Amino acid sequence: MIDYRSKTSKGRDTLILLLLGFASGLPLALTSGTFQAWMTVAGLDLTTIGFFSLVGQAYVFKFLWSPVMDRYSLPYLSRRRGWLLLTQISLVILIFAIGCLNPQSDLWLMAGLAVFIAFFSASQDIVFDAYKTDILSAEQRGNGAAVSVLGYRIAMLVSGGLALWIADAYLGWRSTYWLMSALMIIGIIATLNAREPSSAVTTPRTIEQAIVEPLKDFFGRNNAWLILLLIVLYKMGDAFAGSLSTTFLIRGVGFSAGEVGLVNKTFGLLATIIGVLIGGVLMQRLTLFRALMIFGALQAVSNFGYWILAVTDKNIVTMGSAIFLENLCGGMGTAAFVALLMTLCNKSFSATQFALLSALSSVGRVYVGPVAGWFVELYDWPLFYLFTIFAAVPGLLLLAICRQTLAYTQITDGFMPRESFSAQYKIAIKLVTAGVALLAGWLILLFWNADHLSPLFYVKQCLRNGGALICIIGITVGCLLDYLAIKQKRLV
Repeated sequence: MIDYRSKTSKGRDTLILLLLGFASGLPLALTSGTFQAWMTVAGLDLTTIGFFSLVGQAYVFKFLWSPVMDRYSLPYLSRRRGWLLLTQISLVILIFAIGCLNPQSDLWLMAGLAVFIAFFSASQDIVFDAYKTDILSAEQRGNGAAVSVLGYRIAMLVSGGLALWIADAYLGWRSTYWLMSALMIIGIIATLNAREPSSAVTTPRTIEQAIVEPLKDFFGRNNAWLILLLIVLYKMGDAFAGSLSTTFLIRGVGFSAGEVGLVNKTFGLLATIIGVLIGGVLMQRLTLFRALMIFGALQAVSNFGYWILAVTDKNIVTMGSAIFLENLCGGMGTAAFVALLMTLCNKSFSATQFALLSALSSVGRVYVGPVAGWFVELYDWPLFYLFTIFAAVPGLLLLAICRQTLAYTQITDGFMPRESFSAQYKIAIKLVTAGVALLAGWLILLFWNADHLSPLFYVKQCLRNGGALICIIGITVGCLLDYLAIKQKRLV
């Protein structure tokens, strides 16, 4: 007998995740690309426009306040839905308010509102990631990840390219921002109609527990260090290829900025959406490990299209094909990767753990730029894009090493406990903690200007270099212990 009630429930969950994904992605461009376009049209100078890119720092540091959303529930709805509703109502008000201002006369007030929009948008992301982790079962995560990413991408198109076109051709900037504010109501409707997560999940009793317990829980698992390294390295080849792709197409191949923008906005977005949908469908038939391995390999191979562009004559069809292939495979990889992050989160601390893991996954995307630029200067574009293919190999090797742990988690919806080298693991954790403390001291001292002759300058240098070295040693020790533990378990 067909369970129509179950099918209806799954269909409703899918629609809710699509709408919440849309609400999650909508504010991003309104404080970045679209906001910059508004300031550019208003005639502001490049230095001011560049400075305003800093308003999005909340997305990088959102893990700092994520424990609050694990610990506390608001007096209405549930722990997740209550926070979602608060952030969405705040965004409706703030986006409407910023549309009432003028960049030429209200610049700093707009900057303040943009910071608050980014803060509440990042907070909405925290809670949405936790919500979908809480409600989706192991077999639903692939499809759920694909649907939420699809909603997010559609929203970025609406608040990015579509908003620019509407503002320029029809409504103007003020009315366009008011329209975006109205579209955020979609998220409120979805939240009010969303299913409650299971009440059986235990929640932290204190804010200290909400901060400490997620870390203790994660590092008490088998292969914790190798899995963290996997999160950093899995999309490394993709990050290298994307870090200079626009510069390559314009300066390296010779396309105009308009041609690159048009192809990226059409072929790129279409390919990403198709890739996400294909990834979601295939993940219902594949194990998480196989999906990650196959999609990761396709991500790597797709960079070959850019190598072809680098060694052949300029051709718009070749560019379109390369961008389509890279975004198609990238979309599939993103669907699997989001499912991996959900799988690794304990539902008691899903807000904190997902925020930390997603922040860690952005390390490659944020910091590969300088290395990529140096590589291109030294070896030129063809060799660089061959390198991006091989840059994906370490992540795939780590995935193979962690196969048993991922399979256990997907099958049992629990986590394989650590059984070996407990004393040695504590040393690794202490080393990383000490290194992070030194780096925190360096960040604090960055607020004080000091030239190279000042004693403070050398203190900052020592804190930065020493902290980074100690962190690397601690991470290396942890990963080595993980590998030895896997080897020991196989021998037994």
